[in-house]
Amino acid sequence: MARRPLPRILSNGTASIARSREFARSAADSATDVLHPLITITRGLRRLASAGRRKWADTPKDRRGPLLFLVASVVLVVALIPYGPLLAAICLMAAAAWSGREKPAPAPTGPDEAQTQRLQSLYEALVPYFSVPEDPAPLFAHGGEWDKALTSYEFDGNGRVSHLVVRYPAYFTDGEPESRARIEQLLHAKSGRGREYHFEWDEEGNQLTVNVLPPLPTDIAAQRFVTSPGETVLGFTDPTGVQRTLPVTDGDEQRDVPPVVWRTGPRSTEPHLLVIGEPGSGTTTLLRSIALQALLHGDVLVVEGSGIGDYACLTGRDGVLAIECGLAGALASLEWAAHETERRLISANRARQAGHPAPDDTKRPLWILMDRPSVLGHLAAADGRKDPQSLLQVPLRHGRAANVTVVVADQFDSLDALSDPVRQHTRARVVLGPTTLDQVEDILGVPPRTTPTSDVPPGRGYARLGTGPVHRLQVPATPDPYDDATSESHRQAVTELLPARSAPADAEPGTGTGTEADSEADTVATEPDATPQPVAAES
Repeated sequence: MARRPLPRILSNGTASIARSREFARSAADSATDVLHPLITITRGLRRLASAGRRKWADTPKDRRGPLLFLVASVVLVVALIPYGPLLAAICLMAAAAWSGREKPAPAPTGPDEAQTQRLQSLYEALVPYFSVPEDPAPLFAHGGEWDKALTSYEFDGNGRVSHLVVRYPAYFTDGEPESRARIEQLLHAKSGRGREYHFEWDEEGNQLTVNVLPPLPTDIAAQRFVTSPGETVLGFTDPTGVQRTLPVTDGDEQRDVPPVVWRTGPRSTEPHLLVIGEPGSGTTTLLRSIALQALLHGDVLVVEGSGIGDYACLTGRDGVLAIECGLAGALASLEWAAHETERRLISANRARQAGHPAPDDTKRPLWILMDRPSVLGHLAAADGRKDPQSLLQVPLRHGRAANVTVVVADQFDSLDALSDPVRQHTRARVVLGPTTLDQVEDILGVPPRTTPTSDVPPGRGYARLGTGPVHRLQVPATPDPYDDATSESHRQAVTELLPARSAPADAEPGTGTGTEADSEADTVATEPDATPQPVAAES
């Protein structure tokens, strides 16, 4: 059976129908705007009439006669006075306009039914922890009033608690970490998982304040930070954690963000840093960011235990003494770093005894960045050589006076392979990646005031400098510019921070700007100054 063609108005007139509908809609909107005063007055007259009918219906029958006589008298007086009807009409229109205006919906004064049920469940869950049978007037009791204990609360758009203030009895053991941890774990579970909560205990006022922390910015790329010599930006944290902000550039915009600044040098109380994380958590990114900042005022020696070339962009750059991936080169470079530390101490001591300032070659900072030392330690044990970490003892112990800074990064599964000097002298600590409270406390010494989440972006973690507080941390995006997965904006940001290339000191002219990857011996490239060169070793 042949199909019948559609009518022309349906097949060819779609555009005209759409234009007609748009014209009709515009005309209706214009008419509504023009007739809005008339619509308001009409609505007001209808409301006044409804109010009059309700008043007449509520009036008792024995009083309706006097009421009619009073209304008739008023009408008669208005009709007899000059301009009375006109004034009455004006007053009636004004009253109708006032009564017919659109009133905004009243704001809710309290929690709705779902929010009340959630607060009641939180209250009931806290009863076993905040009540004892001997209390004659318990603040927490089954079936009690939650508004006496939960004094302040806020909810987000999804109906979950975003702010909560809990009053608890004075006999609760809020000074014990175990008791606090139980309450924090309970509130985290009942308020909604997948978010980070900040817990602030007021032991004097017997109050616990719970706040949901916003996510830290992950779009801040590597750049020149406004810092003084001896200051290194580890990342960015919450505004309430620090009393300082730094201007950063995000594309074409500039904003101020609170940083976590690590101070190094002779006057630093935490001269060395330990970074721990899971694979892919951003430990190498943090070391790369530190290297780019350190090259502004000092020299950098990189020892990469993984050997996958994450620091290849630094090869042959000004200030980069060496990038060692092999065991022999790492041992030779670290042995030179130990001798260099001793030389700096001796030179500074002699100058001090002679009444002269310290030599310039002892003032220039020397950075030793060691990534995955556990891998090199395993190779050294299999080859019958000493652990490269043993050569860090002198820089770690005397690096503060010699202006030598050591940064060590490794993974959680290799904590046992870290030597005692590394654990003892790295007072600045950073933990990156998804972690638990026990893991953070094991590395930083104290648990954080927030609840770690299982799903975090790369470079996200916690930092603690010495005996200071624990800060949330987001490392600036500093990817490998040679990685194909790196975006063009991040690649350009890192490339702009790289120093200029310089040929190695032992290379002949025209052989290139950096060390060759296929060389059989691991050599260390130094700047043409008075700094001694590390010894070359056979791999």
